[in-house]
Amino acid sequence: MEKIIITVVGKDTVGIIAKICTYLADVNINVLDISQTILKGYFNMVMIADREGSSVDFSKCQEDLEKLGETIGVQIKCQKEEIFEMMHRI
Repeated sequence: MEKIIITVVGKDTVGIIAKICTYLADVNINVLDISQTILKGYFNMVMIADREGSSVDFSKCQEDLEKLGETIGVQIKCQKEEIFEMMHRI
């Protein structure tokens, strides 16, 4: 498995999850888990996905998700699981 962690933060609007999941499905990335909440109108989500077998490399996926975030008015960050874990180990 080649897990990635996707975080999304921004003003809540209709279709955020749908647009992100549509992109992931289009590039053959499997969503494993999602946790999301809305705090005073702000959308927050953490998603774990498996990009093994994906049709795009990791850098392209990061870039595409950041651009998608810009178009829907949220900030989307994508990290490899091992980097995410190292950053949060302390």
